[in-house]
Amino acid sequence: MGFRGWVRRTTGNWLPRRGTLDAGEVVLSQRRVFILPTRAGIGFALLLLVLLIGSINYSLGLGFALTFLALSCALVDMVFTYRNLAHLALQQGRVPTVFAGQEAQFELHVANRSALARYGVWIDFADIKEPRHATDIAAHGSASVLLGVATTARGWLQLERVVLSTRFPLGLFRAWSYWRPATRALVYPRPEEGAPPLPVSGNAVGSGRAAGNDDFAGVRSYQAGDSPRQLAWRQIARLDPALGGQLVTKHFEGGVGDELVLDFAQLPAHLDLELRLSRMTRWVLDAEQRALPYAFRLGGIRHDAGNGAAHQAACLRALALYGIEEAA
Repeated sequence: MGFRGWVRRTTGNWLPRRGTLDAGEVVLSQRRVFILPTRAGIGFALLLLVLLIGSINYSLGLGFALTFLALSCALVDMVFTYRNLAHLALQQGRVPTVFAGQEAQFELHVANRSALARYGVWIDFADIKEPRHATDIAAHGSASVLLGVATTARGWLQLERVVLSTRFPLGLFRAWSYWRPATRALVYPRPEEGAPPLPVSGNAVGSGRAAGNDDFAGVRSYQAGDSPRQLAWRQIARLDPALGGQLVTKHFEGGVGDELVLDFAQLPAHLDLELRLSRMTRWVLDAEQRALPYAFRLGGIRHDAGNGAAHQAACLRALALYGIEEAA
């Protein structure tokens, strides 16, 4: 604890902690930028040492001049490498929702508010040995970088620590800075493949509507799952396939229709929890694709019958966070 404790107490006041999340905009001030010589820089330093020793042994005036000129270039390179990264402003971008198994895309913005253009700024995760994303940032400009993360499970996916680095201009020094954006992606459950048909009033039906007592309201494009008995054969016969003709379905309004209720409690109890959530996810997507109003039941969450982007997002969010927020 002696020396290590002293180092931690000394640096703890100005070094950012490893697990701290950076909320909002982050500016790479002096305390956040680190710089060390690269392998090429160490080799260059050894070369300067050899030149200096040779110049001293043989009293070479030109040798001294060459040695100190090269040393001056190295010092200037160190300053420019540091300036190439310092005072950049980092901001979090948009993070679209994804399904488990897809790649989450984290958008990060880097702004340069100075009159000095920045070149060769590499951005990637801290555990990646060789960074994959490089960008140049013009004076008073900005740049965006997308970092992809593979997803395997539903819930919140926190972005790992990101490192920004540069070796511009000569590559003798490497400057870097760590950034832990307080941004996360919402991962929906993976939709089940080959799921059973949508349940309507507790029964699996194909169309999701009972058209016997409805009033005819016109025709619409055929959608997967429509009953063959509702196909508008007269209109189909008039449509020339060469002119883009397609299948159309009779559309009914009014009357009494079966209610589509997606109830998690009605699923077989012997199924795995994740499989039941995946099946509910598939049913939500199928109901939206067929424009069928549906009610949603998941534990204490109740959503009345409806459809649309907002309704779908609310249902999928509840499925993604089921049992996670409660545990947290």
